[in-house]
Amino acid sequence: MLACAAALCVQVAMAAAPADSARAALGRTATPAEVKAWDIDVRPDFQGLPKGSGTVSQGQKIWDGKCASCHGDFGESNEVFSPIVGGTSAEDIRRGRVASLTGNQPYRTTLMKVSTVSTLWDYIHRAMPWNAPRSLSADDVYAVTAYLLNLGDIVPAEFTLSDGNIAEVQQKMPNRNGMTLQHGLWPGRGRADTRNAACMKDCTPTVRIVSTMPAYARDAHGDLAAQQRTVGPTRGWAGGGASAPAAATPATLGETAGAKLASQYQCMACHATDRKLVGPSFAEVARKYQGQDAQDALAHKIRAGGQGAWGSMPMPPQAQIPDSDLRTVVGWILEAK
Repeated sequence: MLACAAALCVQVAMAAAPADSARAALGRTATPAEVKAWDIDVRPDFQGLPKGSGTVSQGQKIWDGKCASCHGDFGESNEVFSPIVGGTSAEDIRRGRVASLTGNQPYRTTLMKVSTVSTLWDYIHRAMPWNAPRSLSADDVYAVTAYLLNLGDIVPAEFTLSDGNIAEVQQKMPNRNGMTLQHGLWPGRGRADTRNAACMKDCTPTVRIVSTMPAYARDAHGDLAAQQRTVGPTRGWAGGGASAPAAATPATLGETAGAKLASQYQCMACHATDRKLVGPSFAEVARKYQGQDAQDALAHKIRAGGQGAWGSMPMPPQAQIPDSDLRTVVGWILEAK
């Protein structure tokens, strides 16, 4: 859809420019192959869903090799990301509404919140594994989705999920009735949720973007400190407009090649240069290997992944990084201060 929009903008711009203008030569219509590469979304009515299938047992094998290091063996871990499985019951599956969501329950898992199985399939397809998105085949995604649904007692252990039966599974999602269609942007409503007139006067001359939520908005969704905000650069804090603690924002990376690659390959999601996030700081790693010829050893650790060197938190393998880029990143890490 993005490619289609971009192509349309290019066509409009070309039509509006004089034929002899250099600007008229900028851009071109997206090819069908380019549009197809972008158009990968799967909708709640299962438009866009590719053909394929996968069993629960196949999904478990993929999960153990590529997913468990961040999400736990049974999707229950809260160490790296919020839990995927848990908090639902047989009664929720029958009613289609997770009862604990209507109470004062701070515990939230993916299967408690998500209303459509297409959302689960689509996100795994486009974004997982975290360190190598889009590396799973359609059959792999069906299998992993089937495994998660089995962990949530939505499908049995011998189940095979496919494009032919996924609509039936939708009728068993625990929170399938938890999504409202009564809002303005739902197709066919013909009006937006808000109808405010643009002011465009007395505007602030300079806008300052900060990484923390303003005080007046901190309790808009309850007490964030109690809502699974245990990892990541911005932790939860007490509601009620209390002053927020200093947020752990990523350190300035500088403009070195190693710093750019560390950002490109998502290293900064778990590591900062000067303080512990999910994993140790790069400065800690550099101190550990100071005075050693550690380039090859550290590159192997990053490539293979592992657990235990810096505590119980596992690091997923980073097999997708080219050797030349990996050596550049390792050299930069070993020089961190």
